[in-house]
Amino acid sequence: MTKKEKVAFTIRTLQELYPTIPIPLEHKDPYTLLIAVLMSAQSTDVRVNQITPLLFKNADNPYDMVKMSVEEIRDIIRPVGLSPMKSKGIHGLSQILIEKYEGKVPKDIALLEELPAVGHKTASVVVSQAFGIPAFPVDTHIHRLMYRWGFTNGKNVVQTEKDAKRLFPKALWNDLHLQIIWYGREYSPARGWNLDKDIITKTIGRKAVLTEYYKTKKTA
Repeated sequence: MTKKEKVAFTIRTLQELYPTIPIPLEHKDPYTLLIAVLMSAQSTDVRVNQITPLLFKNADNPYDMVKMSVEEIRDIIRPVGLSPMKSKGIHGLSQILIEKYEGKVPKDIALLEELPAVGHKTASVVVSQAFGIPAFPVDTHIHRLMYRWGFTNGKNVVQTEKDAKRLFPKALWNDLHLQIIWYGREYSPARGWNLDKDIITKTIGRKAVLTEYYKTKKTA
């Protein structure tokens, strides 16, 4: 297959597997999504979805959030990890949203990245999932699969994002971002990987990745 054919096969397979695409993090508006994505750093969506209802019961908007102390926020979100940094970020960004944006989450990635504890990936997720603006946030699943499929050199997530945006049509970025995440979890995980179930990698995968997979299986 040519690179163009591999990209087309990947898109077609993902669309067949995930015609409707659930958003992993539970939220009700841009603000609660922003907080949930911030909390998901080095944690799991399952754990975050267990904790956000407890936090949002007390404060599901920036005005109520700043009424809580950083310590109170930290006590609630402690199970997701990195709670000292995340609680300061949540309180700090809520204050800024009130002071600069009338309590509303800006739609611009650059403005979001100026908020405490909000990096490029978090900002990209928010604009794509909350506002429908094309973006291609790269998490560990996307980074792993883009390399396995031979679509990037795997150096870093910055390069992977550039390659994804170059290869995939902009109109599909938001869907593909979620589709690849779900595919990575269900069919191409980092651990317990079964290539027979991973139809995309099995069909178009990087030769070195496939060679290493079979070598590992033989020695296992």
